Amino acid sequence: MKEKILEILNNSNKALTVEEIDDRLNLKDIKETKEFLSLLNELEEEGEIYHSNKNKYMPFNNGPLKKGIIRMNKKGFGFVEVEGSEDIFIPVDNINNAIHNDVVVVEILKRKEDGRLEGRIVRTIKRDLSTVVGEILYKGNECTVIPDDNKLKIELVVKTDGENLGLVDGHKVVVKINKLISKGKYLCTLEKIIGHKNDPGVDILSIVYNYEIKDTFDEETIAELDDIPESVSEKEKIGRRDLTDQVIFTIDGDDTKDIDDAISVEKLDNGHYKLGVHIADVSYYVKEGSALDNEAMMRGTSVYLVDRVIPMLPHKLSNGICSLNPGVERLAISCVMEIDEHGKTVDYEIFESVIKSRIQMTYKKVNQVIEEDIIPEGYEEFADELKLMDELSRIIRKEKEARGYIDFDVDEAKILVDDKCHPVDIVLRNRGRGENLIEDFMICANECVASHIFYMNLPFIYRVHEYPKEEKIRNFLSYLQTLGVSVRANIKDVSPKSMQNLLYSLKKEKQYKILSSQLLRNMQKAVYLPQNLGHYGLASKCYTHFTSPIRRYPDTTVHRLLRTYLFNKDMSPETVAKWEEKLVFIADNSSQKERESVDCERDVESMKMAEYMEDHIGETFEGMISGVMNFGMFVQLDNLVEGLVHITEMNGFYHYDEVAQTLTGEKNKDKYSLGDRVVVKVIRASKEEKAVDFDIVKKLGEDDEKEGNEDKSNN
Repeated sequence: MKEKILEILNNSNKALTVEEIDDRLNLKDIKETKEFLSLLNELEEEGEIYHSNKNKYMPFNNGPLKKGIIRMNKKGFGFVEVEGSEDIFIPVDNINNAIHNDVVVVEILKRKEDGRLEGRIVRTIKRDLSTVVGEILYKGNECTVIPDDNKLKIELVVKTDGENLGLVDGHKVVVKINKLISKGKYLCTLEKIIGHKNDPGVDILSIVYNYEIKDTFDEETIAELDDIPESVSEKEKIGRRDLTDQVIFTIDGDDTKDIDDAISVEKLDNGHYKLGVHIADVSYYVKEGSALDNEAMMRGTSVYLVDRVIPMLPHKLSNGICSLNPGVERLAISCVMEIDEHGKTVDYEIFESVIKSRIQMTYKKVNQVIEEDIIPEGYEEFADELKLMDELSRIIRKEKEARGYIDFDVDEAKILVDDKCHPVDIVLRNRGRGENLIEDFMICANECVASHIFYMNLPFIYRVHEYPKEEKIRNFLSYLQTLGVSVRANIKDVSPKSMQNLLYSLKKEKQYKILSSQLLRNMQKAVYLPQNLGHYGLASKCYTHFTSPIRRYPDTTVHRLLRTYLFNKDMSPETVAKWEEKLVFIADNSSQKERESVDCERDVESMKMAEYMEDHIGETFEGMISGVMNFGMFVQLDNLVEGLVHITEMNGFYHYDEVAQTLTGEKNKDKYSLGDRVVVKVIRASKEEKAVDFDIVKKLGEDDEKEGNEDKSNN
């Protein structure tokens, strides 16, 4: 009967009363009527249908009401993620007491000038408050917890039963909510003491636990490590191609310890290039169905934070036998490609191998070789290979750009901390030709592996990035017009090449960094799927993740499928059926865990940025206006710290123009627009709130900017 109720509501062009649904069901007796009313309540509780204040029911389909999950922003507003549809922006005033991760009903109100849908939360359908992270605060003899999430307007009381749990004011804890005591007040039990808030690193761990990310491995997983060898045996090398005599090496960051990719290159007699991408054979050691595998699958990814890595695999694997450390033999899966002078892969092999990396290179020193022709100590015998790699990388990148590869050129911040995890500096991550080189080679290997299995028509996991919605791009172009930004673009053409040209045309604008970020937000999110839908951002017809099995479970799965299909030749109906079913879960879980890890990493960065600015109260910085609202404007500093200049901190009354994204002074006629360069003073910063407040010192004119750029070049 559930399906019939949904069918009736979906086929109706208006909301229906209980009586109208009853009539269309043609119920025969009181028993069926009771069942109908019960199922109607179930559907409402499950969030399948909406029950209006006028006692009418409607589905969440093509109307103004949608069901989704709200993701809150530290600035107070949020976005509702609606399955199969675009995100809906929710202003602060329309949150209606919803909190992060609530399943909500949202009413679409309008489409904003920048192309985004705007709405208001009508109702919260489901709230998951099973566990909460917070700080202990005793109120008399009552042990209470103040939630870290200041959007949680609830009171928590720890159940002690008269026991001394060793809790003191300031302890950060994880508690499990048991039951409602009174309105807004819950009884909970202690799950874990994270540590005291003043202890180094506890602040980061609190965020980690808030995302329910495990920072330790269970006993069963640790026990399996006893069977993991510390070196490669002769028996393990049987049937593998021995590449230990070849010049193979790794290039990574200065502090990388989990090294899962190595490269080799040579120039062939026909003028082509032989590129080898050799990836740690993690799936050889992490057997399917083992505790190690199950743990890795549920984690989905390693999480990289400012002072630590929470690994997907224990260190004995990630930093040991699976890490392609220099001077030791390691098992790998190699993808060796022949690439022509136009950057096209014309031939390839995928096989099991044994390699021995000659040297663990760093991006910094590689960039010295290929950008400055400076040869650091220890790199002398590899300089020619590096220059050949750089030559090949440029050819590959030119081919990628010709087909429509989109480089959004988004800056990234690197937060430097001391031994007590206190931030001491924030710098921009350098991205040189060495970083581009590795990216280009990894993309080649990922495409090669994906295409091979795709044309075998076997179950596989793909990295998918779908085309953007035409309507979103049309609205973005309209938004550019309101800002006075003129670009030539065909709104019917949303091909990668078209978006690449649009991005290139924006580079001349002062708001380029902001506009490129906004264009990026109008793109779909890349996810994992067991269907090949192509990768829009890379302009790739077929793509997967093969090159990082130490830190991403989809890559480990790709390795396992290569071994199954190519090396073990197992393509039986039973195997195919098993993977068709299993890959659906792996893809969905991996996408979810990736989102959670990214959110966790961003929260930690926001907290540490605010903590850094706490040490710089009263100091001035240069930045760019990154957002204009009716309550003030956001300014992003050159080190990527973002803060708010509240309207009350500005001198006089200011008129807000939502269309043009400006604030204009009524008396002084000062005008602030998106992209303007300004000098601001830090007046407040809060690590707990992850927030920074600024005061405007002055707006920079063109002469100021030129002078500033000259100063930077002189330095």
